[in-house]
Parts: sequence; structure tokens; C-alpha cells
Amino acid sequence: MSLASRKALIRGLVLVLRTFKVVKEYERGVKFMLGKFVAVLEPGLRTVIPFIQSWERVDMRVKAVDLPRQESITRDNVTVEVDAVIYYRVRDAKKAILEVEEYSYAVEQLAQTTMRNIVGEVDLDALLAERERISRQIREIIDEATDPWGIEVQSVELKDIILAENMKRVIARQAEAERERRAVTIQAEGELEAAQNMADAANTLNDEEGALHLRTLQTLNSLSSDDSNTVIFAVPAEALRALEGIGADDGAASPDDASSVSAPASSVGAPE
Repeated sequence: MSLASRKALIRGLVLVLRTFKVVKEYERGVKFMLGKFVAVLEPGLRTVIPFIQSWERVDMRVKAVDLPRQESITRDNVTVEVDAVIYYRVRDAKKAILEVEEYSYAVEQLAQTTMRNIVGEVDLDALLAERERISRQIREIIDEATDPWGIEVQSVELKDIILAENMKRVIARQAEAERERRAVTIQAEGELEAAQNMADAANTLNDEEGALHLRTLQTLNSLSSDDSNTVIFAVPAEALRALEGIGADDGAASPDDASSVSAPASSVGAPE
């Protein structure tokens, strides 16, 4: 075999080998013939005729894209920097190749602009307290926009929200003031509840017969347990009222008694 024949045979073998393509399980191939879409190649050994046909390999696995840190201004005019990550996958390989150029770059740019827009529509307090809701809102917007591209956005996560140092100090002071307010409120509620309980207890002692006497005996019992030389006498209130009544009667009778005694004295001194 001549040298030219050997070269021709080698070229033929190379062309044959280049005809066969291996599509992996997590991939799909978009096949073209003379620039026109022909079919989507499924996993396995596939043929693509050189010079006539071409193909694009598409990875169907979920991709995690770490978005560059975005600076944005919230609705209450606070400058923040937001760092996020987006998870998406190609749902339709044909659309991902035919409908958009460089679908991965397009998804990343759309995610950045959407994140800036959403952050600008909320207050700082909502941004810090409602990360999950805001992340879900961003995901829904991106997923709807990329659906014609055959892309499915599975999740968007806000990783970091960075504030300026002066804003960090302001937030710390606000948190301290809020804790003090809650402490004062709890103390006031406790004092109100204690006062209400004391009022209920006083009403119960007044309404229940013998309850006040029982409480008096309990108090005396607790006092008697102390090491003290003080002697305590328990005098019923009825006895005190009776003594007060006797004192009032004696005070009222004393003027009459004095006049009855002084009358005979004046008659003795009169001339006959």
C-alpha cells in the first residue's frame, strides 16, 4: 500500500471516529444539519456526520451560581450590599440553545438586576427580617422570565446583607431601646396583675364570714415564730367597737351628773 493510500485510510478512520458522539446520562445534545435544528440527542452513543451536521452539548444538572455582591438602596434610603446564590437547571435543552445566547450568562445578569430591584422596593427592617419571603419573590420573578429559555430556577438564597458601620450602630441602639421597652412593659403588667390579685383577695376577705379572722390568726402565728420580746394581743373588732360605745356613753352622762351634785351646794348657802 502506497503512502497516499495509507493517508487516505487514516483520514477515513478519523472521520468515522468523529461521527460517533457519546452523550452522558446528565447531558442532552442539540443536533443541527446545515445550520437547521434536527433533534435532541438522548444519552448514549450518537452519530453526527462531520462537515454536514453539528451539535451542542447541554448539561442538565442543577447549577449553583454565586452572584457578585450587589449594592442597592432600600425603600427607606439605606445603602446595603447583598450577596446571594441562585440554583437553576436546564429544563428544555432545545430552548436553552435556540432561544437565548449563553443562557448561563443571561440567567446570572437577570438575577443581579432582579435582586437589586426587589431590595429597592422593601424597607431595611423587612429585608433583615423577611429574607425567605424576599428570596422566594426573587426566585418567582427570575423563573417566570427564564421560562421561555427552557430554564427552571429552583432556589434563590440571600447569603449576606452588609450594612455600613454607622447603620450597624443605629440598629444596635434601636435593639437596646426595644429590649428596655419590653422590660418596662413586662414589669408594668406584673405590677398590674399583683394589684388586681390583692384587690381580689381583699374583696374575698370582706365577703366571706370568718375569713378575716382566719387571716388574722395566720398573721399572728407567723409573727409569734420570730425571736422577739414583743407580746401581741388579738382584740376582736367587735370588742373595740363596744369599748368605743361605752366611752361615748360615759362622756355624754358626765355633764348631767355634775349639775346634780352642784345644785344642793347652792341651796345650802342660801339665807332663810
